[in-house]
Amino acid sequence: MLDSEDLGPADEKLLDMLNEGRVTAPYASEKTGYSLQYVRDRLGRLVEHGNARKVYEGLYELVEDPREERDPDE
Repeated sequence: MLDSEDLGPADEKLLDMLNEGRVTAPYASEKTGYSLQYVRDRLGRLVEHGNARKVYEGLYELVEDPREERDPDE
């Protein structure tokens, strides 16, 4: 999992969108103003670190928001 210190501005925007529901890279690109390839790269990073998951081809959902406090006993 990523920590909040590992996040850039694009990650923050994508996490905000994922907190609202599932997104596709083209939709997120259009809404954030970042290039489609950059959004795909950032979503891939979130998936790689277990913060998001690819539900279907090109459809992503949030698993865990790294900005939220975690219980240290978990």
